Amino acid sequence: MTLDEIRRLNPREIGIWPWPAKIGALLLLLALLLVAAWYLGWSAQSDELEQKKNQENTLRAEFASKKAQAINLDLHIQQLKEVEQQFGALLRQLPSKSEMDALLSDINQAGLGRGLQFELFKPAGERLQDFYAELPVDIRVTGVYHDVGAFASDVSQLSRIVTLNDIAITNKDPKDLTLTMEAVAKTFRYLDDEEAAKQRKAKEAQKAPK
Repeated sequence: MTLDEIRRLNPREIGIWPWPAKIGALLLLLALLLVAAWYLGWSAQSDELEQKKNQENTLRAEFASKKAQAINLDLHIQQLKEVEQQFGALLRQLPSKSEMDALLSDINQAGLGRGLQFELFKPAGERLQDFYAELPVDIRVTGVYHDVGAFASDVSQLSRIVTLNDIAITNKDPKDLTLTMEAVAKTFRYLDDEEAAKQRKAKEAQKAPK
């Protein structure tokens, strides 16, 4: 059809239009309906579909992660038991409250056994932590170089945990082989159930809003 023929078509007489005009009008109407449907409904549904797809991907990833955790659950339980056993072994290296005096005596005997002279052996106040207490002991000993070194080695090999900190070694007289070692010997003990409970309550009280 020519452009003039299209212009002469009467919209009120669609029934007598030639077939090419009818088909063209039908196609145009269909296109208008598709455009209207897109803007009125399909566009929002398309966005929602995309969101659902993203949500599905996220859920699939979470499922895969949890499935992997479930598969390795027995291994995690076994690892947790091993960690608890190791922790228990370390905890047993800490003396109880009743054993502290014996441990302090062991430190003193380690120095005396090496021929050292104690000029100072002063336990300070305990410092409570979550499940253990730290007891620093200020010490000052005098003796020859090898005996001082052997004493430090003996302390490190005690059955209980003892560390030497803030070590300072001086020689007042260069002509004299006698050295003076000052240090803080730190030993530790585990808290009994009552002490641990009090410590937890004190921590909770500090965190509570005022």
